[in-house]
Amino acid sequence: MAKKLATRLGESARAARQRLNLTQEDVAERIGIATEVYGRLERGNMLPSVPTFRKLCAVLGLSADEALGLSSESPATWAPTPPPPEASEPAELRRLLRRARQLDRNSLRVLSLVAAHLGQKNG
Repeated sequence: MAKKLATRLGESARAARQRLNLTQEDVAERIGIATEVYGRLERGNMLPSVPTFRKLCAVLGLSADEALGLSSESPATWAPTPPPPEASEPAELRRLLRRARQLDRNSLRVLSLVAAHLGQKNG
């Protein structure tokens, strides 16, 4: 039973993530778990804790009923619909921003100079 539930939850999460044009890394970051853990969740190899499940539903705009495979047409009232990702913000840019947030001040300065130089070449 738990494996069937985990598989159903994973399928729901994957479909919602793809509908929102998000990567596994995007969702994992937004719900506060490691990308590898989120990947196992999507593959149906684990069930999340209740707080993580709630965050997952909120981030993906899923009702708990829908995520669990129960019949429901309306999203849960506690699950705000996330804003759709910007069409001009591809996964590569989101990945770059995630990595840039981890840099120290000097590394950010260097990255900014490189970006400015690349912008001049392309402009």
